[in-house]
Amino acid sequence: MNTFSIREVVEQAILTEQLGQEFYLKMAQKFQENNELKKLFELLAIHETKHGKSFSELMQKVKDEEPEGWDEVTLYLKAIVDSEFFLGKDKCLPSLEHVKTAGEAIDFALCFERETLLYYYTLRETISEKDLIDKIIKEEKSHIVWLNNLKKSLKE
Repeated sequence: MNTFSIREVVEQAILTEQLGQEFYLKMAQKFQENNELKKLFELLAIHETKHGKSFSELMQKVKDEEPEGWDEVTLYLKAIVDSEFFLGKDKCLPSLEHVKTAGEAIDFALCFERETLLYYYTLRETISEKDLIDKIIKEEKSHIVWLNNLKKSLKE
């Protein structure tokens, strides 16, 4: 069975935040004529950077032993990572040519944030540093609210 180590799971979270930051910076640049959208994407990029640093700090605290039930957890995490909206050379995040409009950028960001949130909830179940993950989860939820409100305002 192909499973992740706890360190690999945290490394994946760090990479996710780096790629999220990259996406948001590209979207801020792409939609710079829309000041509200540009500022939102820049703020989201800053949050992604902070989250990446938090996960890097977590990496220093993580022990190498795997928690009870790790095989099942790691298979679920692998399924999330393999999803269309997550990471990888041929996945949506690195390939942003398909994002042409502000609405498409927001829709994509919402999907990415939801997938990330699922990953972090599962990660939270397996590590003892729950306070750190809870803080990141709270911010990820606020990203979804911001993006959803912006999406609604574009329709009006």
